[in-house]
Amino acid sequence: QVQLVESGGGLVQAGGSLRLSCAASGRTFSTYNVGWFRQAPGKEREFVECISWSEDTLNTGRFAISRDNAKNTVYLQMNGLKPEDTAVYYCAADSKTCARTLETYDYWGQGTQVTVSS
Repeated sequence: QVQLVESGGGLVQAGGSLRLSCAASGRTFSTYNVGWFRQAPGKEREFVECISWSEDTLNTGRFAISRDNAKNTVYLQMNGLKPEDTAVYYCAADSKTCARTLETYDYWGQGTQVTVSS
């Protein structure tokens, strides 16, 4: 069983940065793939990026994911934020694979709100 708790969301101006954290309980977290998703008001939850259990960092344009298995934490560094990045951000964990589909993931956090003002 893995429990996930996101933090680090907030209000930021366009062009700013935020770092979200996904803290996990469970001794085997280092073997889990962790994905980040987001859901804007009135829209479906969408995939942001995923880091596999064997990766330390992953850069994808404006966003970068990293993990610190010693702290049981995965981070989402978001730079150059835009108003369209406004959403609730969720982390999710799966022991089998990194995937874009929500149904793949076994465990979810409660989400953290990110609001980007123009």
